[in-house]
Amino acid sequence: MKIIVEFTLVPVGVGVSLSPYVAACERVLQQAGLEVRLNPNGTTLAGDWETVFKAIEACHGVVHGMGCPRIHTVLTINSRSDRDQTPAQKLESVEALLHAGN
Repeated sequence: MKIIVEFTLVPVGVGVSLSPYVAACERVLQQAGLEVRLNPNGTTLAGDWETVFKAIEACHGVVHGMGCPRIHTVLTINSRSDRDQTPAQKLESVEALLHAGN
């Protein structure tokens, strides 16, 4: 079963600039074989359960390896048993309704 996850990893105890940690994590995600979409407040991942969670675990390892003592992570998980759905398809269905109302 495929899932879509909104993933936000927040390094704690490293100051206010988080972009080096985000970039390091994004490199891990790009290599994981997932559909990855960075946004201003997190990252959307699409793939199978095991691959998604292994990638998140790898992100934790990389960020801790950069000297970050603590990480706070928020996940929102969307799963469907009736069909596979991509993040783009989810957006397209809402956009179609918005345009239909014009």
